[in-house]
Amino acid sequence: MTKAQAAEARRILAHHSKSFALAGKLLPADVRRDAAALYAWCRRCDDAVDDPAASNDRALAVRRLRSELDGVYAGVPQHDPVLGGLQDVVHRHDLPRRFADDLLAGMAMDVGVVRMATLDELLLYAYRAAGTVGLMMAHLMGVRDAGTLRRAADLGMAMQLTNVCRDVAEDEQRGRVYLPADLLDGAPVPTRAPATAARAVSAVLGCAEMFYRSGDVGLARLPFRCAVAIRAARLIYAEIGAVVARRAFDVCAGRAVVSGRGKLFLLARAAAGAVLALPWRRPALPPVPLPFSLPLVDDPADADTIRVVAVRGALISPRAGVPS
Repeated sequence: MTKAQAAEARRILAHHSKSFALAGKLLPADVRRDAAALYAWCRRCDDAVDDPAASNDRALAVRRLRSELDGVYAGVPQHDPVLGGLQDVVHRHDLPRRFADDLLAGMAMDVGVVRMATLDELLLYAYRAAGTVGLMMAHLMGVRDAGTLRRAADLGMAMQLTNVCRDVAEDEQRGRVYLPADLLDGAPVPTRAPATAARAVSAVLGCAEMFYRSGDVGLARLPFRCAVAIRAARLIYAEIGAVVARRAFDVCAGRAVVSGRGKLFLLARAAAGAVLALPWRRPALPPVPLPFSLPLVDDPADADTIRVVAVRGALISPRAGVPS
């Protein structure tokens, strides 16, 4: 990766995500550089479908992103620093194309008016939008075993479900309702039925908590500094969900944030948690059931694919909405 590519990736990360930038400082230097390059490409994808100037043809934007990805994986020289940085990461880490393709499939789900009908549909979106990022980040950290990859996907999904609950009103203004219709009891949009929306947010945050706990199992299997950094990001995102819960899940209360002091406290907790993590002291929780097949390796001849059926009731925690 060139200095210019690395510098642009750092700039994009610092500008768009203070939480990830802070947690990323704990990563080893080489992983931090590659993670920033991956983040910059993911940000490019998000901006392509979120930019108001592109709202008239988001489908065209997704097609352009797929064409760019074709060039990256074909080894075509990339002059754009973000694409060049991604190509370097793909080449050095043998990053599976399937994960990137699935992420773009998530971007395609954001085209047009978005309405999620069921929790299963939301879980598929969460996997595509962020579970894929967890899988790619795990590869950057040298993880290849299917069990740990599955936990990385779960952690990414938990963060995306938290995002959904944080951004309900903001997403609604963009014509997007991610809270499942079957949890909204027929309400046209969440802000017009705040009590019903609050119950839906509580349920989705309860689901996120289950994915956080599943993801926690994989943290102890990461290299120490990577474990500290990812645990920090996990704690910060879970705390966003806790802020939403403390507001009684009010979707009209404004964007939930974690203070700078709060983030520093969570960084300390992350370091302590990584030191004290002793996975052999108690049996590991099984992964959360999923309603779709999850690809964990790219080679069809050696694919380790998990397919389990989601039981809707089991994904709604009776103590929903209080992430730890």
